[in-house]
Amino acid sequence: MILRITLPVLILSTAFLTANAQKLKKTDKITLSQLEEHVHYLADDKLEGRRTGTQGEEAASEYISRQFKEIGLAPKGDSNGWLQAFPVDQGRVISPESFLQINDHPLQLNQEYFPLAFSPAGAVSGSPAVALQESGAPWFYDLRELLESAAGNPHFDLYGAIRAKTAACAKKGATALILYNSSRIADKLLFDSHDRPAPTAIPVLYLTPAAKRKYLKDEAATVELKIKVEFTDRKRTGHNVVGFYDLGAPTTIVIGAHYDHLGHNEDSNGLYMGPEKVIFNGADDNASGVAGMIELARLLKASRLKANNYLFIAFSGEELGLFGSKYFVEHPTIDLKSVNYMVNLDMIGRLNDTTHGLTIGGYGTSPAWGPALAPGRGKPFFKLHLDSSGMGPSDHTSFYQKDIPVLFFFTGVHPDYHKPGDDYDKINYTGELQVVKFIYDLLEGQNKNGRVAFTKTREVQQDAPRFSVTMGILPDYTFSGSGVRADGVSEGRPAKAAGMQTGDIIVQLGDYPVTSLE
Repeated sequence: MILRITLPVLILSTAFLTANAQKLKKTDKITLSQLEEHVHYLADDKLEGRRTGTQGEEAASEYISRQFKEIGLAPKGDSNGWLQAFPVDQGRVISPESFLQINDHPLQLNQEYFPLAFSPAGAVSGSPAVALQESGAPWFYDLRELLESAAGNPHFDLYGAIRAKTAACAKKGATALILYNSSRIADKLLFDSHDRPAPTAIPVLYLTPAAKRKYLKDEAATVELKIKVEFTDRKRTGHNVVGFYDLGAPTTIVIGAHYDHLGHNEDSNGLYMGPEKVIFNGADDNASGVAGMIELARLLKASRLKANNYLFIAFSGEELGLFGSKYFVEHPTIDLKSVNYMVNLDMIGRLNDTTHGLTIGGYGTSPAWGPALAPGRGKPFFKLHLDSSGMGPSDHTSFYQKDIPVLFFFTGVHPDYHKPGDDYDKINYTGELQVVKFIYDLLEGQNKNGRVAFTKTREVQQDAPRFSVTMGILPDYTFSGSGVRADGVSEGRPAKAAGMQTGDIIVQLGDYPVTSLE
């Protein structure tokens, strides 16, 4: 549910919180205070948006670890520590060792030239004339003819045409290809750091129009060229925070929430594109879920619910594409076969005080969820929106992909989603307390019901931003090869009809090569 928050609404909400806080039990008041304390800390500007692999993520992980330790959980990350490290591939950058010299003049990388993503690494030199194409030397090529011949064709693939031209030039003896554009048609060429196409036979570089005019005025003249192309893989490390409450039970319930957010939007996944450098604090997304997870750990540690062990995981890398949760299920620190079910808390801090709408995803992943969430059961306080799918835009998907029943709790998208306005003072803390109590009551109701059966579900339906056109695959965002790897294939969608299976890699769609998700 999307709401436009105005001053009167904030006043009413404050009054609602004050009135309801007075009616709460002492234990509820303590939980309410703790929820607010957690969100305040995690969504503070000092953490700079908790981007994966940054000092802000580190500060958040230390805070969560301290909370787990105070509650009495045992560390269950790498080497008996709280943290589980995982790699994040950020694509490639052009190495500072790269250069292009024309007549001993070094050109400025990214301002006067750049190599294309499909260029191989290597060094080339020669003394070609701009207008001549001799075997054993670098060649120059004007994109004008290609662009003008394809003007008005919306399906023209310039990159594909350049690759074909490069292959033809290499066969004729070119040792490198230097592109420029003398036409009035914008070519929009750039170096895409996430693109990992198969390399061409020879280096391919692009000269800006200003560089062409400056260094290649006389096309009949011979120039001295020195070229070196090198790339560097960009990698950083994220960290899950893992705590374990071991009761010696044969089964374990996983309760998770991602604690990373967008930082300063360095990964361009925010919805604010203004000129100022701003912090995306992510109070609802997902400091609220982490706060709820911590308080559930506190409640369960003090409870009599002993039929399962409990594993609490604060995931990082969710905003990049479920990196942390995918890594955990591929490198679990407990026996994954012992997991009874997984509960995911993501954006549970903006409960609408009028509608009390709570979305619960994963309803169809087990027949046990029907009786547990039947009308009249649990808290009539909420208006439940049940979504059967086990796949969706959060970390429960990684567990569903391993045939583990899941439940996903979510109070809805709002105007501050993935924007700098998602701050702690807009959280409905009393509403979040009710969500936490609802989840606890559900866990209590399931306590003695044994292992939960798993069932496959159909297409994603969660009320979250999505495209209306779909191929029907869950992309593997952690895949660093060329193409797009399918981490899951949805029933009743084009990919399934075409025979795609989990693990398949898309390298071409019709006439168009696919080299990356972007």
